[in-house]
Amino acid sequence: MTGSPLTTPDEVGARHSDQAEPSNRSLVAYGFLRAPLALLELPLFVLLPAFYSREAGLAIAVVGLVLFAARLVDAIADPLIGAAIDRSRGAASYRRWILVACIPLAVGFSAMLHPPGGSPSGLAAWLAAGSVLTYLAWSTVTIAHQAWGAELSANPATRVRITGIREACGLAGVLASAALLEPQHATALAGLFVAVLAIAAALLSRAPLPVAAASEQSASGDTLPSAQSAPPRRAWPWRELRRNRIFTRLLAVFMMNGTASALPATLVLFFVADVLGDGARAPLFLLIYFAAAAIGMPLWIRIGVRIGAQHAWLIGMMAAVLAFAGAFALGQGDYLAFGVICAVTGLALGADLAMPPALLAAAIAASGGRGEREGAYFGVWSLATKLNLALAAGLGLPLIGLLGYQPGTPDSNTFALSFAYAALPCLIKLIAAWLLWRLPSPESDTDLQRSTVNA
Repeated sequence: MTGSPLTTPDEVGARHSDQAEPSNRSLVAYGFLRAPLALLELPLFVLLPAFYSREAGLAIAVVGLVLFAARLVDAIADPLIGAAIDRSRGAASYRRWILVACIPLAVGFSAMLHPPGGSPSGLAAWLAAGSVLTYLAWSTVTIAHQAWGAELSANPATRVRITGIREACGLAGVLASAALLEPQHATALAGLFVAVLAIAAALLSRAPLPVAAASEQSASGDTLPSAQSAPPRRAWPWRELRRNRIFTRLLAVFMMNGTASALPATLVLFFVADVLGDGARAPLFLLIYFAAAAIGMPLWIRIGVRIGAQHAWLIGMMAAVLAFAGAFALGQGDYLAFGVICAVTGLALGADLAMPPALLAAAIAASGGRGEREGAYFGVWSLATKLNLALAAGLGLPLIGLLGYQPGTPDSNTFALSFAYAALPCLIKLIAAWLLWRLPSPESDTDLQRSTVNA
């Protein structure tokens, strides 16, 4: 791997021994918000395409184009949301941003799960409006939450703990939604989301403060940093982010890997129904996948702490490719083989979830932006995620439609579906792995020294 030699997080942690590290209990209070956020992801990104095309009767190409447009609007707003959080943080903390955005998030999600009857154009408008409202609120909560986590420690090993615990909570939310991933469970799913979101909001009062804010609190006795004590905000940061080469290269890896994950997520319900032959088994396969990810997360945290987030992520990528390539050869009735593939790729998922945010926190610190730029960086990061999902829906769905695939039609081209679902994502993930291998490590000695000086 290029760049300076990678020191282990344990060795680097000794340099930060004077900093009080957050306890696991306080990190659970912080990270539990990821559970309701993740509870939305399967319904938003997996259920909706199939629900609106099969149950509501919209053409699959129309569903794809509507979701593409809604996600594109949301993606464009993400960097602006992140920069606004940075600029106003002295007057409105991460917690306040989160609490305010939770209200439209709950309203928009509930509306999307209960579409009205009417014409196809009215249904498409309902899907577009509900998507935009839900996505914008979800983005605000997510960006503020992730930026908060990036400020909790300068220790690389602790960063892996923070992201690992947060994403483990997210997997619990995904498992809950996977068990209810049927149209008849829409009301129960919406009610569960509101209840879990309320619990997460209450737990935030026990979450650790960012390092800078905690220092202010210990010096002044204030509960939260005041507007006067907040660090000064510089101008809008786009040029600074663009010049951060470690960040831009890490972002390229993240986008390639995210595209490889977004295509199967968008197409899995179609694949199970029309390639394997029994769509009713889809919730079971999703449960296997995410249960395996939850089981494997503690292992990935240990691996990331021991060898660093970059190496751990690379191992996870290669394991996923080796396992998922076999899905391209599956056909009618291959349920056991697909279940095994779901279990193995689920075990590899923990690396995709926990390691990229830890590396981004290290890249922010290496650039000297720690304590000032987290919102902007995670806003762009969120934009990349949305672009991946938009491309999967806006290009993947119309593409397989043009190639002759129609959901539920016996004579449709399932080869095109299998290629888009399995083979193409593996090729893209291999490119992402190569880019990650070539990436100079943001956790290296030189960058860590810079982060210590600028923290």
